[in-house]
Amino acid sequence: MVLQSLAVVSKCTVFPDQESTLGDLKLSISDLNMLSFYSIQKGVLFTNPPFPITQLISLLKCTLSQTLTHFPPLAGRLITDADGYIYITCNDAGVDFIHANGSHIHVADLLGSADGDVPEAVMGCFALNETLNYEGHFRPMLAVQVTELVDGVFIGCSINHAVVDGTSFWNFFNTFAELSRGLKRISGTPDFSRDSVLISPVVLKLPDGGPQVTFSGDAPIRERIFKFSRESILKLKNAVCRETHHTNPTAQISSFQSLCALVWRGIIRAKKLPASKTTTFQMPVNCRHRLEPKLEPLYFGNAVQCIHTRAFAGDVLSKDLRWWAEQLNKNVVAFDYAAVRKNVEDWERDPQCFPLGNLDGAMVTISSSPRFPMYENDFGWGRPVAVLSGRANKFDGIVSALPGREGGGSIDLEVILAPESMAGLESDPEFMQYANK
Repeated sequence: MVLQSLAVVSKCTVFPDQESTLGDLKLSISDLNMLSFYSIQKGVLFTNPPFPITQLISLLKCTLSQTLTHFPPLAGRLITDADGYIYITCNDAGVDFIHANGSHIHVADLLGSADGDVPEAVMGCFALNETLNYEGHFRPMLAVQVTELVDGVFIGCSINHAVVDGTSFWNFFNTFAELSRGLKRISGTPDFSRDSVLISPVVLKLPDGGPQVTFSGDAPIRERIFKFSRESILKLKNAVCRETHHTNPTAQISSFQSLCALVWRGIIRAKKLPASKTTTFQMPVNCRHRLEPKLEPLYFGNAVQCIHTRAFAGDVLSKDLRWWAEQLNKNVVAFDYAAVRKNVEDWERDPQCFPLGNLDGAMVTISSSPRFPMYENDFGWGRPVAVLSGRANKFDGIVSALPGREGGGSIDLEVILAPESMAGLESDPEFMQYANK
C-alpha cells in the first residue's frame, strides 16, 4: 500500500555529536529473524509547545545528535562480511530528520475518526514507509519525523526492527525525550554486549538483494484502538478467575492473560472460522531475564522469542475464558532458558527470517507491551496526548498492546482486522462489555 506523505518543509541528516568508539555488533538470531520485517513505527502526539516550531526543530536536531552518541548503532548501517555474517557497523553515517507540514491537521483529527478507526492521516506522520529492515545496508536505521499540526506536534520515530525490539526502541525514545527536556544524565544506559546464546555461529543464507517479502500490505484492513480501563480489566480478571472449568486451579492468571484470552476468542468468533480450523495465538516474550546468565535489562537489540498456543476454532469458542487464560499462562510459565535454547537449536537447523503476515487467516498475534514506558516521553512541555503507530507490519489479526494514557493498569489495544472481521468484533457482546469502558 502506497501511503500519501505530508509536504516536507526540510530534511537533513543528523550525526552523533561525538565519534563512535563502538565496534561492529553481530546480529543475533532474534535480530536476523526481523530482516524481512519493516521498521518499528511509533510516535507521540502533543499539544503545541510553548515556543515557536523553529525553536523546537532546532532543539530536537541538537538533542537527537546527543542521543545518538549514547546509541551509536542507530547512526550506523548493516554490513555483510565475506562469510555471510551480518553486523551493525557503528560508522556514524547518520539518521534522517524530517520536518513535515501538517498545518491542515488538528490534534483531534489524529485521535479517532467518526467510526472509531485510526485516521489515515496518522500514517503520513512517519518516514521509512515500506522499507525492509534488510535495507539498513544502504538506508538509515532511524528516521525522526516532526509533523507540525494546527494546534500541536507529532514526533514519529521509525527504527530498523533488525536493530531494536520494543525494549530498545522505547529506551532510545525515552532518552531522546530526557535530553530534550534538559536532563544532563540519561537514566537508561544501553548495553551492547554480544555474548549470549542468541549469537549463533550459523550463517543465515539470503538471496541476492535480501529476504523474500511475504507480506504485501495490499489487503483491505481496518485499524481501531479499543480502550480498557483499569476497572474494566479488573472486572474481566475477576470474571475469568471465578469460572470453574479449569485444568489448573492454582494457576495465577494475570490481568493481561485474561485480556489476551478475551481478544483471542473475540477475533476467532468475528472471523467465523470452521470449528475444525486450527488457530494460533502468537505472543512475543522478552528473553533478557530468561537467559543464563541473564542479559542486562537494557540490552540493545532484539531479545525476543514467540510463544505459540494452538487450538481448534471450535474449542476456542466452546470453552470458557478461564480455560484459555490457563493455556496462555501455562506456556508463559514453561518458557524458560531450556525453551529459549531449543528455539535457537531449531533455528540453527533451518535458519530463516520470520514470515510476516497471517498466511492462513487463523492467527492472532500480540505485539508491543503495555509495560513499555510510552507516556514517559516528556520533551519539556508535558506528557503525550496519545501514542500512535504507522502502517508498517500491520496485517489482519495483529494486535498491539499499549499502556492507557490514564495509567493505573489501563490498556489500549490497537486491533488490525479485515473490515468484515472488525465489524464482527464491534458487535461481539462479550468483547464490547469490557472495551471502551
